Amino acid sequence: MLIFPAIDLIEGKCVRLTKGDYSAGKVYDASPLECAKRFEDAGLTRLHLVDLEGARDKEPKNLDVLEAIASRTSLVVDYGGGMYSTSSLEAAFNAGASFVTCGSTAVRNRSLALDWIEMYGEKIILGADCVHGRIAAGAWMERTGFDVVPFISSYLDKGIKYCISTDVAKDGMLSGPGFELYEKILSSLDVCLIASGGISCMEDIERLRDMGVYGVIVGKAYYEGKLSLKDLKEAEEC
Repeated sequence: MLIFPAIDLIEGKCVRLTKGDYSAGKVYDASPLECAKRFEDAGLTRLHLVDLEGARDKEPKNLDVLEAIASRTSLVVDYGGGMYSTSSLEAAFNAGASFVTCGSTAVRNRSLALDWIEMYGEKIILGADCVHGRIAAGAWMERTGFDVVPFISSYLDKGIKYCISTDVAKDGMLSGPGFELYEKILSSLDVCLIASGGISCMEDIERLRDMGVYGVIVGKAYYEGKLSLKDLKEAEEC
């Protein structure tokens, strides 16, 4: 199982929100690059980089941070936030992203999302973030009527291999991830599922691993000292 340490960006700084609430943000590091280097020095290989401003404003705002991390570390970066146009998508790849997450566009503009999948194949990660099992879009501020399983299923035969799913109610709460959500997805679909939101301890990660989750995104638990870099590396090696 892969561990994806997370860096969420606002104004070029590393922050964390609670349940996606922009008014409940906390700055953890003024230098995302130095934070990324710590992940690299610990032996981790992946990075989940989220442009929160981009998600809110519907265009990327922190591509300079992406470029700095991609050019000055060996981390494999997946980037998301503000992907509403092909030019934005191409700019993210040109800045060094190895993967780009397509969430809101996959909800709102299926034909464009399918074009991107045809262009980039498995480099497009499907975002399937949920509130009570229903897809949320637009920086989680838009609730839809789409059930998570058929939503993901509708993209699997179009070339999607990887899917990130956040249980929004769990995000930033350090109360455990949405195990029921992930059981529902994995019992129904053959997808490389990356779980996000609510991770609080090693036991959470181990339970997700035993469920068959492909990867786990860890953010606040690391920044709040619940999990160390050593813990994250050991979890990936198990």
